[in-house]
Amino acid sequence: MSSESATTHDHKKIQQWAEKRGGVPAKIKNTGKSEESGVLRIHFPEHSHNDSFEEITWDEFFENFDENNLDLLYQDKKADAETSTFHKFVERKKK
Repeated sequence: MSSESATTHDHKKIQQWAEKRGGVPAKIKNTGKSEESGVLRIHFPEHSHNDSFEEITWDEFFENFDENNLDLLYQDKKADAETSTFHKFVERKKK
């Protein structure tokens, strides 16, 4: 597999990709207009001990993900064939 990236909004694929790498659904504290909102992230606690992340449920994550019309841009492998955690959220392209 190459180091190319792919894009998806398939919930099952996103959850499997994240969990395979130790990722959990999260939001960044104090970045939303209300207590319930915040910038979405997939957090990898094993790689970062940043306490600005608040873990949320996958249901909450995907509700926010769909409301904001997002896709996940992600990479399976780095150029050196190591498993990659590279990802970012992008606006879903209209079809």
